[in-house]
Amino acid sequence: PTQFELRQKNAQFASAVKAGKKAAKPSRQEQLSKRSPVSLWALGAVLFVVVGG
Repeated sequence: PTQFELRQKNAQFASAVKAGKKAAKPSRQEQLSKRSPVSLWALGAVLFVVVGG
């Protein structure tokens, strides 16, 4: 796609979002906020054991 086409798509997307439509794909930030914190705890525990706490 050309630069012009990309700008057009971005403008369409921005106007749709302003109109209140939901984005087709949730943003990265939204996906991370929905993820459970269990994996983070597991990673922390493994690091604690490996480092020698």
